[in-house]
Amino acid sequence: MVVLRYAFALALACWLGGMVLLGAVVAPSTFSVLEARDANAGRVLAGAVFGETLRRFHVVSYIAGAVLLASLAGMAMAGSRPAALGARLAVAALMLALALVSGTVITRRIERLQQQIPGAVAALPADDPRRIEFGRWHALSTGLMLVNIAGGLVLLYWEARP
Repeated sequence: MVVLRYAFALALACWLGGMVLLGAVVAPSTFSVLEARDANAGRVLAGAVFGETLRRFHVVSYIAGAVLLASLAGMAMAGSRPAALGARLAVAALMLALALVSGTVITRRIERLQQQIPGAVAALPADDPRRIEFGRWHALSTGLMLVNIAGGLVLLYWEARP
């Protein structure tokens, strides 16, 4: 049982901590440093660097989500049902589903748009359809990440409760 709880806690810590770190540290620092060196080219390069970082982190998310679900199921089968097991499974499954959508569908659409744009998206006129579409997909990606952070915090709360 200790191994399953440890696996759950470790997967949750990696996933939740990674999401917070990406949004609060990696993205802002990558964009600010590279844009300061060259406004247009730096922004494009920052987008490429952060996009690759996010792509790799999605793999971490998929593994962490699978570990969360497997460890919860293992705890239930071992006879020690965690409190709110059904809700925990639902939150973990939702988080994994959102990460899969973000890492596949949304990422592909953002990358396709970036390939169509010769330079920084921000350099396009505000009414350019490609910039508007990019903004929608970026906002959706950010929103899904925030939902997953909230889900991770809920799972952390349940794990920390006495």
